[in-house]
Amino acid sequence: MVQTELTKMLGIKHPIIMAPMFLVSNTEMVKQAMQNGIAGCIPALNYRTLDELRTAIKALKAAKPEGGSFGFNLIVNKSNPKASKQLEVLCEEGCDFIITSLGNPKETIDKAHEVGIKVFCDVTDLKFAKKVEHLGADAVIAVNSKAGGHRGNLSPKDLIALLKANCNIPIISAGGVGNKNELDAMLAYGAVGVSVGSPFIASIEASVTDEYKQACVDYGAEDIVVTERISGTPCTVINTPYQQKIGTKSPWIERVLNKNKSLKKWVKMFRFYIGMKATEKAAKKATYKTVWVAGPSIEHTKDVLPVKEIVKKLTS
Repeated sequence: MVQTELTKMLGIKHPIIMAPMFLVSNTEMVKQAMQNGIAGCIPALNYRTLDELRTAIKALKAAKPEGGSFGFNLIVNKSNPKASKQLEVLCEEGCDFIITSLGNPKETIDKAHEVGIKVFCDVTDLKFAKKVEHLGADAVIAVNSKAGGHRGNLSPKDLIALLKANCNIPIISAGGVGNKNELDAMLAYGAVGVSVGSPFIASIEASVTDEYKQACVDYGAEDIVVTERISGTPCTVINTPYQQKIGTKSPWIERVLNKNKSLKKWVKMFRFYIGMKATEKAAKKATYKTVWVAGPSIEHTKDVLPVKEIVKKLTS
């Protein structure tokens, strides 16, 4: 058991957050995370309605053990028109923390702090880290070049070192952790904990197809590629035969339209919607159109296991 600022902040046994994963994360995964000494987080967008989100919060509160901690991820830019209403529900019902992504987190930080909810903000560079620190974030999630999904450009070591030298709030590293040695490395670099996603895709409790889970077993780090075709922003996926067929670049018409400042926002929103629908189809049912999001830490995924066993691999 390693005590860090993150374990103290969230009252957890191990300095690990089960990362929020679109379509993958669910309440059962987070319940198991809490029962095994780590925190869990779910994207608010995994719930189609506010009532479904409210029900999930109540279920997690009811199942929360002593020392357990759970949170939700909010996309806070214009691609998520539900953000303000989702924030209202989170603040009304209560959770331990919120992780913000892809936008200005000021509203989230201000309103969450009013009701005692901590806010951690995804960052990929020093400029945004300093901005969210100024806004009052409790910690940054340092998304590095080894992260799954929307990743950063700097290596884990370089990003942690840069933020640690220039920021005064805790740094939680995201990306590149699939076993205990890699967890220990992030702590040695100066992180207070880690956010781990991809290894939990191949969990028994995950809300995806067996084919998606098995892909995380069968493929490894060298099979991860970066594509623009999901959200218009570089995103890591498994290089399946279908992915190889469609390529990783946005269609030419989108690249042209993205050069127009007045149209760029709408093109991004369109790409985000189309990409999320394609990802949802691949995650929820067997299809040859396999667009499976994952990071290089699936290198250490050798079996589909219960969350409990995955936590054990990360901590012992």
